[in-house]
Parts: sequence; structure tokens; C-alpha cells
Amino acid sequence: MRYELSDYEWTEIKPHAVVDTNGLPVHLALTPGEAHNNRLCSVLLSALLPQTMLLADRGYDADCIRELARHQGAWANIPPKRNRKAPICFSPYLYRARNLIERFFNKIKQCRRVATRYDKLAANYLAFVKLASIRIWLRANESTP
Repeated sequence: MRYELSDYEWTEIKPHAVVDTNGLPVHLALTPGEAHNNRLCSVLLSALLPQTMLLADRGYDADCIRELARHQGAWANIPPKRNRKAPICFSPYLYRARNLIERFFNKIKQCRRVATRYDKLAANYLAFVKLASIRIWLRANESTP
């Protein structure tokens, strides 16, 4: 199983998402726009299963995130930042599967309320992002006769 972690910067808040190998959301959270990506990693990755792969973008390249994944029995395939001194193990071939998280954000942006961010309160905005995620789950699991 593979989990992917990403953020997508909109106005003053950043939604963070963890999706599974099918591109379906597992965890969602928000941070203020000026906050660093590492702030929510312990919360988002709390349910990371052993023997899984974590794919994330360069913003999540930190030793604490790699250690958290290793502690939970997962392997973090995160591209190194350009200023990283020590080399790390990274596979560009496996990293190509990270497009699932980008596709997830494009799917939830199909909801106009999510894309234009009509809600003034972060709690209301997160609730509607979760509703859009439920819609994605329902579409993926609908039965066709």
C-alpha cells in the first residue's frame, strides 16, 4: 500500500491530504498559509501502516518525517531538497505515482465552493473539503449493474 502526502496552497490556508493507492483521501487537515508543511505530519501520518511507502513532495523533506515513517515501518520516498548535505535514498521511478495526490486536489477543486473558497471560517472550509472527499469515495465505490 502506498500513501501520499501533499499540500496545495490556496489563499490563507493550506489543505493537506493523505491519499491511498487509489487516490482516495484517508486524512485531511488545514494549516495557516504561512505555516510550514511539517507542522501536521505527526497527525496526518499517525495511521501509517507498516510496510507501506510514503510519497511526498520536497516541502516534506525533513529528517523527522523520515524518522516518523521509519518508526512506523514505512519507507519515505521524498525527493531531497537542493540544500541537503547528506545523500538519501530516493527513487524517481516510484515518485511518479505521486500524481494521485495532484489528481485528488483537481477533483475536489471541481466543487466551485472549494476552488473559490467562499467560506470565511477554516472549520467550514474543511467540512466542505471533507464533503467533496466523501463524494469522491462514493463515486469510486458505486456499483454499476
